[in-house]
Amino acid sequence: MPLFVGLMSGTSLDGIDAVLVDIDETGQPQLIASHAEPMPQSLHEHLWALCHAQRASFAELARAEDSFCRLQAQAVATLLASSNTPTKAIAALGSHGQTIEHAPSGHDGGPPYTLQLDNPSLLAELTGCAVVADFRRRDLAAGGQAAPLAPAFHEALFRAPGEWRLVLNLGGFANLTLLPPEEDERLPLGFDTGPANALLDAWHARHRHERFDAGGHWATTGRIDEALLERLLADPFFHRPPPRSTGREAFHLGWLETQLKGEERPEDVQATLAELTAASAAMGVMMAREQLDAPPAAALIPCGGGAHNPVLLSRLAQRLPETPLVASDEWGWPADWLEGGAFAWLAWRRLAGLAGNLPSVTGASGPRILGGLYAP
Repeated sequence: MPLFVGLMSGTSLDGIDAVLVDIDETGQPQLIASHAEPMPQSLHEHLWALCHAQRASFAELARAEDSFCRLQAQAVATLLASSNTPTKAIAALGSHGQTIEHAPSGHDGGPPYTLQLDNPSLLAELTGCAVVADFRRRDLAAGGQAAPLAPAFHEALFRAPGEWRLVLNLGGFANLTLLPPEEDERLPLGFDTGPANALLDAWHARHRHERFDAGGHWATTGRIDEALLERLLADPFFHRPPPRSTGREAFHLGWLETQLKGEERPEDVQATLAELTAASAAMGVMMAREQLDAPPAAALIPCGGGAHNPVLLSRLAQRLPETPLVASDEWGWPADWLEGGAFAWLAWRRLAGLAGNLPSVTGASGPRILGGLYAP
């Protein structure tokens, strides 16, 4: 069976996930090995600045792209060496790139766009592997949101007979997948529910000078500001029906600051942001259930960095008491490697000439083969 490598760097900018996946002829994936390549502080700061820049020079973009691509190549080399996998065994790398901005509705009356820094030609040159990249823009061209793309992979992994299941990715932003039972003719539904680690990390970095709030510890020292939470949840995004997706261009510290009165304790804001993530995710679950006329799911499978935050999970469980939270490990795929696995699987779909998007999720006008192929 062919081997594929998925490469994913999310909006948290904490590193590159490299995942080695074996995929059989039916498209069923099996996780073989994984590696997390940390993001150097200098590159983290460079990418962070670009994500929040009103303007950027071509030279700045080129430097960031080159450094990011070389870090991806390093991640691939480490993954293959640690798993004793020869380069010739790899059918393709699926490279997501680093999202700088995602505006599927356009900006200031302009056309829709999504920008991921990547250089698949250089990555092919450095690794000696074929590369599939630029996954999002074909769905965008077909009228879709270009996100989320992982629900198609969630369907391949987790859809089962006899029960409804939910998958909640708690990365920089949270996205939700609702999977009907296999025998049900209804299509999966998925969409972004709102900010997750992006705001939590940014607020923590400003006040604690560390990239993230490990285990949600700082959030536990604060109290939820119910008035602030109500103001945050009043944002129109949380009430917009799917398809929908979002990113840093909508939810950032500047957005948060417009809702602050000025006398809030920083730890109370952190606690409130954790509750915002749980509350908006729970609102998304209810919205998805209503749209598909679905009963409470038999399981909610958390993944992404937030799956390791007991504060987030506890608050989510309180808001969804009818739905047990079940670790994805119980279905044979650890939570940390779902998104990386998704882009390995999407690379397989590209080589097989199969559509990679779900129009029921993105709102595209139809199924589309995603990504361009770059020969080694």
